[in-house]
Amino acid sequence: MRAPWLRLLALAAGLTIVGLMGRAVAAPPARLIKIGALTESWGPTPAIIGLREGLLELGYRENEHFVIGVRFTQGNPAELAAAARELVRHGVDIIVTAEGGNTAKAAQAATSRIPIVFMGGSDPVGIGLVQSLAHPGGNITGTADLDIDLGPKRMEIFRELIPGLKRILLPYDATNAYAVAQLPTYRDAARRLGITLVERPLRTEEEARAALAKIRKGEVDGILSPRFLSLNIPGFILDAAQKQGLPTMFHGFSLVEHGGLAAYSAADSQLGRQAARLVDKILNGAKPADLPIEQPTTFELVINSKTAKALGLSIPPSVLLRANRVIE
Repeated sequence: MRAPWLRLLALAAGLTIVGLMGRAVAAPPARLIKIGALTESWGPTPAIIGLREGLLELGYRENEHFVIGVRFTQGNPAELAAAARELVRHGVDIIVTAEGGNTAKAAQAATSRIPIVFMGGSDPVGIGLVQSLAHPGGNITGTADLDIDLGPKRMEIFRELIPGLKRILLPYDATNAYAVAQLPTYRDAARRLGITLVERPLRTEEEARAALAKIRKGEVDGILSPRFLSLNIPGFILDAAQKQGLPTMFHGFSLVEHGGLAAYSAADSQLGRQAARLVDKILNGAKPADLPIEQPTTFELVINSKTAKALGLSIPPSVLLRANRVIE
């Protein structure tokens, strides 16, 4: 098993530093505030980077007012509980979580005392994170990402991108209750769009690697990536798609930057900025229980035109006009 690790850092060197053009901090912390970030990813995510930038925009100064420690589990949800407990032992003042369900539940199980702000929960009431969107209760609040609602739109855009799209492979972590809960939405969308959804339940990273390596062009017309990073399924999808010349639709833009065809989701960096405002309120005395869950305000469609050309695809002008970003 990999040994995930904790870094207290000014995030990654080379990140764009946002100018302090926002308001001055109402009441500068009397001491350095330690923010523990928990993620299933391989390091700071766009949401965590957005959180940092949001705090800077609010007038907080890194290493003087706050420091962010990132604890990541490299796609292994089984390690989240231990990672969350380590943040608690480290004495962080606030925990922020990325990717929604698994990470937020791990943090919630680890502490009922330290404030928790989640970034990107798809259905925080349904999975038992909060009592209601207006009054979360307990020590937790955050920003939702509406990903269950966005799933059908993601599939619809995928069909627009690929002429003759009939069969879509949907691999998912069968041990992830949140991934399984999204299946009915995708099935309904597939029926409505006249698409055959080829479901591939996976239970281990080894099984995911082997199953996706066997996919051949002609068996399916494209691959739809799940929202969650568990079992490294999105990474294996990218590898298989590049080797077999298959189009892909992802949740977030990072894999599109590495060769995926397209992605559509709530803007993770903006969710991080919204979370920064919630952190600010907590630092100034607000209780998470009283801070309503915020909904996303910005959505991103990202397309990799270089990948489209390699696949022999001509992106319809109607889709290009809706894209927030086109990677050349």
